[in-house]
Amino acid sequence: MTMQRSITAFSFALLASLASGIFLVVQAQQNPGFINIDCGAPNQYIEELVNIKYETDEGFIDSGENMQVSLEVISTYYQQYSKNLRSFPNGTRNCYTLRPDRGKNITYLIRAVFWYGNYDGKNQPPSFDLYIDVNYWTTVWFSTYYCEEIMYVSQADDIQVCLVNTGNGVPFISALELRPLDGDSYRLGFGFLKLHWRYDIGLSSNSSIRYPDDVYDRIWQGENYNIWNKLNATSAIDLFVNNNAYKVPGKVLWTAKRSMNASSPMKLQFPSITTNKWIVYFHFMEIERLTSGQQREFTISMNDNQFTETVILEYLRPIVIVSTPVSGWNSTFSIESTNKSGYPPILNAVEFYTIGDLPNVPTAQDDVEAINDIKAKYHIKRESWQGDPCVPSNYTWDGLTCRYENPPRIIWMKLSSSNLTGEIVSSLSHLSTMEYLDLSNNQLTGAIPETLAGLQNLRYLNLSGNNLIGSVPEALKKRALDSTLIISLTGNANLCQADPCPQKKKPKKILVLVVTPVSGFLIVLFGALAIVWLIKQKRIAGEMSPGNAWKDQLKQDDASECTLFSFSSLLLATNNFNAANKLGQGGFGPVYKGMLNDGKEIAVKRLSSSSGQGMEEFKNEIVLISKLQHRNLVRLMGFCIEGEEKILVYEYLSNKSLDSFLFDSKRKAKLNWDTRFRIIQGIASGLLYLHRDSYLRVIHRDLKASNILLDEKMNPKISDFGLARIFEGTQALLNTHKVVGTLGYMSPEYAMGGIFSEKSDVYSFGVLLLEIVTGKKNTSLYYRGQHFNLLSYAWQLWSEDRGLDLRDEDIVNTSMPLEAMRCIQVGLLCVQDHTTDRPNMLSIVLMLSGESDLPRPRPPTFTFQSGIPGHDNEVRGESIFSMNTITNSMVEGR
Repeated sequence: MTMQRSITAFSFALLASLASGIFLVVQAQQNPGFINIDCGAPNQYIEELVNIKYETDEGFIDSGENMQVSLEVISTYYQQYSKNLRSFPNGTRNCYTLRPDRGKNITYLIRAVFWYGNYDGKNQPPSFDLYIDVNYWTTVWFSTYYCEEIMYVSQADDIQVCLVNTGNGVPFISALELRPLDGDSYRLGFGFLKLHWRYDIGLSSNSSIRYPDDVYDRIWQGENYNIWNKLNATSAIDLFVNNNAYKVPGKVLWTAKRSMNASSPMKLQFPSITTNKWIVYFHFMEIERLTSGQQREFTISMNDNQFTETVILEYLRPIVIVSTPVSGWNSTFSIESTNKSGYPPILNAVEFYTIGDLPNVPTAQDDVEAINDIKAKYHIKRESWQGDPCVPSNYTWDGLTCRYENPPRIIWMKLSSSNLTGEIVSSLSHLSTMEYLDLSNNQLTGAIPETLAGLQNLRYLNLSGNNLIGSVPEALKKRALDSTLIISLTGNANLCQADPCPQKKKPKKILVLVVTPVSGFLIVLFGALAIVWLIKQKRIAGEMSPGNAWKDQLKQDDASECTLFSFSSLLLATNNFNAANKLGQGGFGPVYKGMLNDGKEIAVKRLSSSSGQGMEEFKNEIVLISKLQHRNLVRLMGFCIEGEEKILVYEYLSNKSLDSFLFDSKRKAKLNWDTRFRIIQGIASGLLYLHRDSYLRVIHRDLKASNILLDEKMNPKISDFGLARIFEGTQALLNTHKVVGTLGYMSPEYAMGGIFSEKSDVYSFGVLLLEIVTGKKNTSLYYRGQHFNLLSYAWQLWSEDRGLDLRDEDIVNTSMPLEAMRCIQVGLLCVQDHTTDRPNMLSIVLMLSGESDLPRPRPPTFTFQSGIPGHDNEVRGESIFSMNTITNSMVEGR
């Protein structure tokens, strides 16, 4: 009997154990839609503390190395996923691809976990950028264990989380988690929400609540503010009732704190290093039984009443109050009882988010699907082939060129000598904007698909050096004969190029324009056809090409040194506009470094279709700058116009633009005072030439730091004349119905009334001069508890006789005080309200050299700030601002 009981007990224990194990596995699988990745883990497992199954990152990323934190610290944190990590010593951008079950247009909580743990033994935690799809998320730089979390609505079925190497160490990641949310909770309609704090008020500070108590697996950190009193619930609460769309756990709402009494508000301030807009989620539930007929009523206010709302609580009824976006360096709130309530205010839980911007538009989805299919079927392994193929433009995939319209499109693919095998994939025909396709010198087999002829924008197709068979499709032959497509098929021994394809080896007639090593007769025939085609193209170009027409005009205007470049020559010079050669991005479009056949270096500015500049500005820059010659003006060497391509070719200046030094904390040290003063004088000399010394009187209209280029000796050269205007005869000012240029550098009379003159450039020069002296951009500054832009800050110090305090701290010890003060005074003279109070460029050059006395500038009644802090604020062809817009952009002088 005893043995029977023991066997029964053992059987029961075994069944219970099996049931428990099965229950654990089933529970771990009942996380609908969860993605849980332990980055760098050798195998999958169940994290017992949260009952969540974590996978390895196999299938989510195909780059990086699995690592483990140092054994000296491996036991510091209890989570299993904190002990492993994946590092990325190779490549600039490495991306995880998440494929949530519910696809796009769903709000997802995405959490990335990081713990350096001295895994590499260097004891030097790296810093790197984190991107969500094609947009910047945050910069990772902490050495301790921490996580970054956002609420994000995906516009595509796949979501990519990318780690970008910024040159400050090897990027790494410990864990990556995704959780789908129901309904419209945490949905903005724009941008994404970046979590800063999520507090369970009243919970012990060393405690936290997450899954399975929170079905969304939000992590609620305990925060037990001692300045407030704990609120004691008067009865048990059903903790298993989901309350509303936000599904805040009952355990979180069970705890709360209140102020000392009804007349004492609850106040908190959370400092931040960001000026992004804040959104706060307040969670309330009355957990105390009040006197019959009584209710707790209070008003929430945030950031100097940017948001206010009155709340009335009912017993055990959860309420979520979502603030409108509020701005400020800090997030502050006050919860204060109304006169109607005799009870102090309470707070159960709170979440603080800032709004993340999504300025970049991803590549067209059809192109993304096509290129990813091509990548998969050809097993292409290239470091850069991760994330979006075109965006950001700094990380465009190697071998691709994109047109940056809305959305960006792939227009160029060069996969020559890439070890491609198999047939030509059908996905290539889905790249509908493709203009150039080079698949030469691979091991491609099979027939040429006729669908390639359907790529209406395709101008060049190179399939030479493969093992293609069969005949050339009729549609491709027709496009070759119509001169709408150039095809190269050399080196395909088994490809039939005759019509019709004979059973015998000897072809009867060549119809496709290809270069092929056959009989002399065919070479002669091809040569004749090529000559006919070239004559035809030359005739068409002569009749229709604006490039030739403008070239003739330039010759007539004695500017014949301006060369008309072919698009193919510029492709060769820039290595197909390779991202590695990109020098920068402006309102016109990207600029690339190139090298001509003779070894001369050039800067190639390619007009983007999404640019606000059009044909008129493009033509304006060619015709205008080709006639201007001065040591402080950049030299235009030539241009190219072919189809949709509009390109300017300049002399290459090795030190790029002034702003790349001036506003970079690391490079700024190279700008000592002597260099800055020489740059100021050079810019002034160049402007004087434009205004007075050139036989054309030119107003630049877009003078700013990014349009000042520096040669190898740091000499300045004014660039970008796309918005310049020529003054004729005795004209003193002009009026325009379009305001163009860059906010922050615009004079008040131009931004508000469209009136521009030499004094508009003078104003821009004054802003630029003050930026050079201060090393600060003309955006918001924080001074004595108030917000200023650079100009109002300068006027403030000037009025206090503290002008020299404007100097950049990097030059305080090296600059000559009298020379620096002279520059500051000239800068303030240039930015005075009225044009009549501003000096002309001749006077400015004389004042800077000390050959002329300086009048004392008159502080303005207001300081005009025509710009948004932190932005370049380019305006290209917009209508004149309304008076309300301008009024809201002014900052009163203090």
